Amino acid sequence: MTVYSFDWNPLTDQPHNVASRRERLLVHLRNIKSYLSLLPPNLKRLYPMVKLYYDYRRQLYQQPVAFDALGGVAVSPRALPAEEALTYLKELGVQRTLVRLPSWEREKLASYQDYIQILRKGEMEVMVALLQNRDDVLDPARWEGFLLEARDALDGLCRDIEIGHAWNRTKWGIWTYQEYLQLARPAFSLIKESGFRALGPAVIDFEFHLYPPVLQEIDFEPVTSLLYVDRVGAPENKQFGWSTSAKVALLKAMVDGATGKKRELWVTEVNWPLAGTGDYSPAAGKPNVREEEQANFLVRYYLLVGATGLVRRIYWWQLVAPGYGLIDSRDKVWRQRPAYYALKTMTRILEGAQFLKVVPGLGSYCFLFGKKEQKIAVCWRHHGEQKVKLPFLIDQGITRDGESFSVSSSEMVISERPVYLFLRQEETEESGR
Repeated sequence: MTVYSFDWNPLTDQPHNVASRRERLLVHLRNIKSYLSLLPPNLKRLYPMVKLYYDYRRQLYQQPVAFDALGGVAVSPRALPAEEALTYLKELGVQRTLVRLPSWEREKLASYQDYIQILRKGEMEVMVALLQNRDDVLDPARWEGFLLEARDALDGLCRDIEIGHAWNRTKWGIWTYQEYLQLARPAFSLIKESGFRALGPAVIDFEFHLYPPVLQEIDFEPVTSLLYVDRVGAPENKQFGWSTSAKVALLKAMVDGATGKKRELWVTEVNWPLAGTGDYSPAAGKPNVREEEQANFLVRYYLLVGATGLVRRIYWWQLVAPGYGLIDSRDKVWRQRPAYYALKTMTRILEGAQFLKVVPGLGSYCFLFGKKEQKIAVCWRHHGEQKVKLPFLIDQGITRDGESFSVSSSEMVISERPVYLFLRQEETEESGR
């Protein structure tokens, strides 16, 4: 068996692909039996999963959903000190963060422990994701030793630990789902016995067929997904006929239908890589977008996914990163990108609000929220802009980035940049029906 060295790319915070395309193809061909073994766990639960999918699709945006504790932002000790991370997170209004803990950095566990302690003292709720590489598969004792040390280091610092990361990509060191189970089983037992919540399986992208085989073996709760949609651009775009909303309904159906147990679902990683950032971008070509687009897509993703009521938590990866983060750290003076201000504005306005309904018949997206006695409409277009006559009167508006503007008419131009419209008090009773 060929053993490929692990090569970390510090510019993108992910491994390099050390195997060529041809070598990866040969690995996949050798593992064809493993891929075929995915069929029975999916087929035996096909009927309940399909039924749940249609149930969830029918229910999309039809019920009130609390926008409470939805958003989180990941941080990295490599990027900035904990004190600075805490300052930015508080400015964003975020109360939840995620820290990755790589198995190959066992000697730095004390530093990670100190980092997380500072975040916790700043009243941040911290989730930890355990990262693996190929050495952990080939040397189980190494992995179990890391688990023991990580457990001791994290005692009293967090409740939620995610087991594994993007293991359906060979560059992360795992080539079959059976290899993931070999790592996840001992980790799940140890984490649960130690009083933590064990989360997983942290599958990346639109490969939902991996959930039933894993969940039928390991009782993860909550269930986690790295639900990227950047390959198709805007979150409203479809991939193989599936919009982001439809993907969420399908994923939740497969998670709940896999064993018949309803489970909480979290998205623990999402972002859009940025054009013009060169080697700092984790993707090449089409997935890269302009900063303005990234900010628009961030807000629209949170709205489209959060308002389904099927996803309880969404973490943006990550706070500081030149190629995709909310803050660009390439220059001496760091710069908050439009996505930073977009997230800050959305959190300030919608944290603690309740999604009420979709306002129909506008030719644009318009989600209606209630917060205390105030009704708030969040409106945007998938493409371009359009003058829209809204079915309510507006007191004031706030742009995507937090700037107030006056509204003199129920007619206004809606664009790809989400806008927050505060309804007049006398209109709220009627519009909330």
